[in-house]
Amino acid sequence: MPAYHRLGEVPRKRHTVFRRPDGGLYHEHVMGSRGFSGPESLLYHHRAPTSVKSTSLRKRLEWRIEPDPTLRMRHFRLGRLPAPAKSILDRTPILFNRDAAMSHVVFETTPDFFFRNAEGDELAFVSRGRGVLETQFGELSYRDGDYLVIPRGIMHRYRPEQSTRLVTIESGGSIRPPNRYLNEVGQFLEHSPYCERDVRRPERLDVHDETGEFRLVVKQNNVLTDIVLDHHPWDVVGWDGCYYPWALSIRDFEPIVGSLHQPPPVHQTFQSDNFVVCSFVPRPFDFRPDAVPVPYNHSNVHSDEVIYYANSEFMSRKDIEFESLTLHPGGLPHGPHPGRVEASLGAKRTEELAVMLDTFHPLHVAEGATAVEDLEYGQSWLNH
Repeated sequence: MPAYHRLGEVPRKRHTVFRRPDGGLYHEHVMGSRGFSGPESLLYHHRAPTSVKSTSLRKRLEWRIEPDPTLRMRHFRLGRLPAPAKSILDRTPILFNRDAAMSHVVFETTPDFFFRNAEGDELAFVSRGRGVLETQFGELSYRDGDYLVIPRGIMHRYRPEQSTRLVTIESGGSIRPPNRYLNEVGQFLEHSPYCERDVRRPERLDVHDETGEFRLVVKQNNVLTDIVLDHHPWDVVGWDGCYYPWALSIRDFEPIVGSLHQPPPVHQTFQSDNFVVCSFVPRPFDFRPDAVPVPYNHSNVHSDEVIYYANSEFMSRKDIEFESLTLHPGGLPHGPHPGRVEASLGAKRTEELAVMLDTFHPLHVAEGATAVEDLEYGQSWLNH
């Protein structure tokens, strides 16, 4: 998020003496991107963030591609995956390519470790649940329908208050608002479907000045490494800058509608390098009397289209359920199911709620997703 934010205590000038109550110096820590040329923040720690007691290999990560790569329409019923996981790290891989990796996880307890993804940003969509995302930048409350944006390298931990269901997209590039919704200084424009008031930033710092052994798990180079720190990592007394985690509710996304059907870019919510994320939310249908609300058949020849359904309603689909996920690969045209066009004529509104991922390079299906695949989905258009 480009907007400047500040929380806790910071000195008036950067890189100047800033002392603890006992007379010692706080430890300055710049966290930035793109070699000090991108967004960054400056944090002040009770203890040196470099204080590491030990490191050890936890696990090598292998996302195995399904054995049958035949091109076809796909439907996965993610709500039927085994649940809950033992920890946030026990994610089920679903889809991936060199730019994006999508996984699914359900968890109920706070882990006994902290986590840092050092090889990508994370965008987590909360389809069910409520709790707190703890970070070194402060706490962010989350609830059903929230997107949580966790930039690369930010230490965090989920503290669920209810069983939490997440779909997570990991990205090699930064996850950010679409360029066309921002002016030259990074402010949202008037036609943007969300703005600064909708963005939730870290709310409060829960400062821990504690020594001992505290476990951190870091993901880098498809490896999980266990790191033991000699102090509690939530020891930041203050920070400021433009690099931090943030949240946006899908229910705060204001839909753009027209007299005739609007194409998917009007639903775009985030962009990254070589993919976009869109939000389909409850909204009025097209209001011209002879409009066809349901989308037309289309071949987006540069994209694989993935839709995750956060409820069981979608204007152009039948036989989906909560946490269905469809993959329409770029090599095949796709469109409404039989009967959905006629059923939409004259309709005034849709209550659908869904998240779409469009990638500009083909996706692989991970082995773990095939256990809940609807194998008849590819032929579901034959019933004319």
